[in-house]
Amino acid sequence: MQWRIITIGKPGHSWVKEAMAMYWKRLQHYARFEHVVIKEASLDRVEQQIQAACDGDLCIILDERGKQLRSVEMARWIENEEVSGRKRVCLVIGGADGHSQGFRANAQVCWALSTLTMQHDIALVVLVEQIYRAYSIMRGEPYHRE
Repeated sequence: MQWRIITIGKPGHSWVKEAMAMYWKRLQHYARFEHVVIKEASLDRVEQQIQAACDGDLCIILDERGKQLRSVEMARWIENEEVSGRKRVCLVIGGADGHSQGFRANAQVCWALSTLTMQHDIALVVLVEQIYRAYSIMRGEPYHRE
């Protein structure tokens, strides 16, 4: 399965870039990943660009009001999607203004990394780490402890 992670604006902190590089390298063993950066603009314009970038693929938006998954549940979800033949999943982290109410309401899937509001760079690192954790759970690797 291919993953497309969409963010509004590029990561701005060096520690985010370092963390992303580390997890990106680890994740290449499991699946194909790409990071799409959308320039900040009006919320309507950003959401149009997100829809175009997802291009009919499953689009999961990340929002603190979404469904929370445990790491093991995420691993099961990924496994089920891969078995079902899903080609690509788009994960969308909003910018400073988040997602509009209408965009959330029309989302195919909405997940929460936490019920806390996160700065989007932090959300990006948490998301990529959790995807890595899910794949390590699926492969029975010792990264995840429960």
